Formats: sequence, C-alpha cells, structure tokens
Amino acid sequence: MKKFFFIFLFIILNSSILSADSPYFLDFKLILNESDAGKKAQNFLKKKLDTGFKRIKEKEKKILDEEKKIIQQKKVISNEEYKNKVSELRKKVSALQNERNNLLQSVAKQRAEAKKTLLKNLNPIVKNYMKEKNIRMVVDKKSILLADENLDITKEIIDQLNKKLKTIKLD
Repeated sequence: MKKFFFIFLFIILNSSILSADSPYFLDFKLILNESDAGKKAQNFLKKKLDTGFKRIKEKEKKILDEEKKIIQQKKVISNEEYKNKVSELRKKVSALQNERNNLLQSVAKQRAEAKKTLLKNLNPIVKNYMKEKNIRMVVDKKSILLADENLDITKEIIDQLNKKLKTIKLD
C-alpha cells in the first residue's frame, strides 16, 4: 500500500511540474542601471555627490591651511588665544563632517526615492506583460542560481519602461 501511495504521489507531482509554467525572471538591478529614467537619476545623483565632495574638499583645504597658520603662531600668541583658535578650528571641522554626512544622507534618501518611483512604475508594466504573455511568475534574477536565458524578460521590460517613464523627478 505504501509503494502504491508513493508511486501515485510521484505521478501527480511529476505531471504538475511538467504542466506548470517555468517562472520567468528579470534583472531589477539592470533595469535600475540601464533604463533611461534610471540612468538619468544615477547621473543626477552622481553629479550632486561629486559637486558636494568638491565643495567639501575645498573647505577641508582651507581648514588645513588655517591649521598650519595656527601652528605657526603658537609661539607668538598667548596660550589662551591659541586655545580659542584651536577650539574654533575644531568647530569648523565638526561642521564640515556634519555637512559631509548630510550630503551622503540626502543622496541616499534621493536614491531610495528614485528606486521606489521606478518600482512603482515598473510593477504595472510587469503585471501587464505577464497578462499578455500568460506568465504566472516573474522572479528577480539575483534569486536565481541558474536559468535558461530564454526566460529572461529584462530587455522587453526595459523597452516598455523607457516608453512610459522618461525621467524621475529628484529635488
């Protein structure tokens, strides 16, 4: 009786596996990087980060120059005046570190918002594509160990996304 049950279960599982559609997959990371809106958002954020770091580097250089001047004046000025200048310099360094952290947080927040907007626009496109092609499941490529490249729908989804979403507003 047990053998019969296992054979029956095997036949049922085998037939359901054979009749089930293969899950398709897409590379969400590639969509983020290669779609028109994703590229524009990344370029905007990179430019913002680069200009912010450039401005911070300039301020950092000024602080280093000021530090050298204070060190040179150490023997000429009074001990109290030296301590005041060092204290002011530390405040400037602290403000610069805060500015750097704020820049990084701002860019990270905007990157997250851009990703959320892209995903919000991507979901209906994928759902519609699934309905058109009679696909039952789409999985992100990073969750797959090995798959047939014919099941990759990333390119088609990028093309449809590019038609729908030209840019992402980041302010």
